[in-house]
Amino acid sequence: MGIAGGVLLLALGAWLGLDAVISGSGRTPWLALAGLLLVVPLVVAFTIRPAVFVGRDRLRVRNPFRVITLPWAAVAGFRSGYSNEVLDQAGTKYQLWAVPVSLRARKKAQRNLARAAAANDPGRGSLVGTGRTQDRPTRAATDQFMDELRDLSETRAAEPAAQGEPTVRWSYEIIAPAAAGAVLLAVLLLTR
Repeated sequence: MGIAGGVLLLALGAWLGLDAVISGSGRTPWLALAGLLLVVPLVVAFTIRPAVFVGRDRLRVRNPFRVITLPWAAVAGFRSGYSNEVLDQAGTKYQLWAVPVSLRARKKAQRNLARAAAANDPGRGSLVGTGRTQDRPTRAATDQFMDELRDLSETRAAEPAAQGEPTVRWSYEIIAPAAAGAVLLAVLLLTR
């Protein structure tokens, strides 16, 4: 849904921005271009860009402004709370923006698990063997994904190709145009 929202925001921005550039007068086209130069990279960074790439030798996390590459041996663990995070051996944590946490899905999965336990309770004679809760998930989808990452990290960490240090690269392809747009917009707004 984040990607769809981002594409819709980009389409809306292109429509309004191009209209201001084409039919605007005076400083309006320049303000619209500066605004687009600021907003488009930020919309892309927060909606379309976040991703988690899982490979045989490493985990690559693409967040809005950074790309983190963690060989499996450098991963100390994964943590899920209000956000999903990966921890390296030095204790540094990196958020997984592309793996959202749904507290509603967690509560629903816990209710399904409780119902399944109650259905299998011999003291509740009428619910035993009905199979009503068999097809319901007992874990939220993102929690299952985090479990899969934990398992993969544990099994692949000893491989020779999975050794190395974590690397963090800033995403200047997002930061530079947004900063240029902010500076240009500020200059245009401060000068008359």
